[in-house]
Amino acid sequence: MFRAGDKVLIVACEDNPRAVGKTGRVLDEVPPGPLTNGRWTVDRISIRIAPVLVHAHEIRKAGS
Repeated sequence: MFRAGDKVLIVACEDNPRAVGKTGRVLDEVPPGPLTNGRWTVDRISIRIAPVLVHAHEIRKAGS
């Protein structure tokens, strides 16, 4: 389970493959629901990569 502000490593990303291998921060305050199809929102990836939606199996917690 992830929380808002958690630093995560993106290991796969259907939404934007350019995000793979990069780190970002989880934006969601609550677990994802039907609006995002069960995907988490990850931001602060790169100045050139907008926030992405990822499934839980596509991200791993990273060191702070």
